[in-house]
Amino acid sequence: MTQAPLSPFNRRSVKRIGTGIAAAAALTLVLSSCASDAGSSSDDSAEAASFGDASIQLSWIKNTEFMGEFVADDAGYFTDAGFDSVDLIPGPASAEAGVISGNVDLGIGNAISTGTVIAEEGAPLKIIGATYQKNPFTILSLAGVGNIATLDDLAGKTIGVQASNQSLWDAFLKINDIDPSTITVVPVEYDPTPLFNGEVDGWFAYLTNESIDAELAGLDPVNLPLADNGLPFVAETFTASDDAIANDREMLKALLVAEIKGWSDAINDPTAAATLTVDTYGKDLGLTMEKETRQAEIQATDLVVSADTEANGLFTISDDLKAESIATLEAAGIDIDADTLFDTTLLDEVYEENPDLVAYSK
Repeated sequence: MTQAPLSPFNRRSVKRIGTGIAAAAALTLVLSSCASDAGSSSDDSAEAASFGDASIQLSWIKNTEFMGEFVADDAGYFTDAGFDSVDLIPGPASAEAGVISGNVDLGIGNAISTGTVIAEEGAPLKIIGATYQKNPFTILSLAGVGNIATLDDLAGKTIGVQASNQSLWDAFLKINDIDPSTITVVPVEYDPTPLFNGEVDGWFAYLTNESIDAELAGLDPVNLPLADNGLPFVAETFTASDDAIANDREMLKALLVAEIKGWSDAINDPTAAATLTVDTYGKDLGLTMEKETRQAEIQATDLVVSADTEANGLFTISDDLKAESIATLEAAGIDIDADTLFDTTLLDEVYEENPDLVAYSK
């Protein structure tokens, strides 16, 4: 694969999701000294229980990516579920490290990062549900620069790929049988200015971030989503410890109930969810209504919902989607099976006990 230098740019880069692979080695120390006392055990039902305070580690800053959590908090769904408070801790941060250490009860990550630390470090974790049925990674280009709409369009192009996303990029090429020598890869950070300036043809990006930036700037973005081109896996996943799944099961289920209610409201009124994010939860971040509303709409119509969620409820991870996620992990060189990575029995119990939550569309 050809490597080419890139001229420097001035906009400050921001580290994004995908750091789980790089963080795997750092978890060795955490695993050796982790405390397994996260959460509050209770033998009572979720309806009667009082779980006290809880915490959820967000993978990123408090933007619309977590609009369901914000709605759940603002609407009192966490309180209704038996919590005195639920601390929504902003990232960027490793959901896996927070859960293993016992600092948080639930972490939001993705199948790649969580699968990596389980496979490579033996982390005692499971994914118990997934907000995103479809991961938001994409190869972003512009109609006037690159115009990469199909896999065939990649040939001869120059693509900016971040170090933390290199394994995903390699897996993307492998699973689509693309010769790496036909593409020039440029090591980049996270600010897409080089793409917008025409220095590269494509950019490893997020449908809900850089692609929206290009759209709002009138740059006519073209996306090649990884999920639709050989690399599907669940994202915005809820990660819990094996200990909590065994011993704090009702607490985790109560969190899931509140989350389902919050996300149900958010996808039914994405504009209101974006407004809540901008005006309240992310008010100090300089967020704009235009971008946050667009992100909320994309999540509500394309990423969070699917035929499986319509049939079985939000956060569902079907057997097919588990298998697809495992195949993606294998392509990335991560050896793990579905039973080791996923435990969806809590979600099954939540919907069995609360069948009204399945019909989230109002």
